[in-house]
Amino acid sequence: MKQVQGFIKKYKGIIPVFFLMLLSAGLMATLQKTENAYGLDTKIDSGKKIYEERCLICHGAEGDGKGLVGVIRRSEKSGRIMEIYPRDFVKAVFKFRTTSTGCMPTDEDLLRTIENGISRSFMPSTKEILSAAEREAVKEFIKTLSEWWEEEEPCEPIKVKKLEWVGSFSSVEKGKQLYEKMKCWECHGHEGKGDGPKAEDLKDDQGHKVLPFDFTTGALKRGSSPENVYITFTTGLDGTAMPSYEDTLEEEDRWHLVSYTLKLMQLKGRDE
Repeated sequence: MKQVQGFIKKYKGIIPVFFLMLLSAGLMATLQKTENAYGLDTKIDSGKKIYEERCLICHGAEGDGKGLVGVIRRSEKSGRIMEIYPRDFVKAVFKFRTTSTGCMPTDEDLLRTIENGISRSFMPSTKEILSAAEREAVKEFIKTLSEWWEEEEPCEPIKVKKLEWVGSFSSVEKGKQLYEKMKCWECHGHEGKGDGPKAEDLKDDQGHKVLPFDFTTGALKRGSSPENVYITFTTGLDGTAMPSYEDTLEEEDRWHLVSYTLKLMQLKGRDE
């Protein structure tokens, strides 16, 4: 006991510093563990909460597209009834990407859809509803719903640069010839009304009947700027009958096809 008292007396000026150092080290370790435990998880938890409040009703609790809303039907002026199915995030097959067919979308692709919504469907824009940080959190949560995000290697986005002659008379004529040559009319019809001979037989990967787009009704779901139309022809719409032309048409030919379909939509190559 005397030895302990002697030790304390001898080093009493150092002991508080020693314990302060221990406390600081422990505090730093705790903060580091907290950051590791809650840094990314907090973002995912936040995204999950927003998903449950705003997305679950359509996309389902498991993200499999089996929410309470179910199939949504939308009528067109022509009388066609479109059946719209919420995206199944578990299967992770995405239509709207800037990556090649078979590739997962980039983070920017997901954020773009979350922010802008999908025209002509019931997927709303969140520009005025969610902050950039909240949209980022939702995106991160969506990526936890499928193992494909862990298993698939990311692909580089396809570069898009509109050529100056897009929308010109000569480009429209070349696009019209390609439209016939590539047999786009078999699904979309010779006048682009979605009434081709194969139109009634098309199904998606889930076996649901799908109708080819009627270009005469206006804007595409992903948007109808020349760049958006080009990326659709280049990537295709995975999970549907709409193929990618990345390997079957040269870049210029894809732009000619853009010119012609923009004319069918009466957009004449102008931006959105």
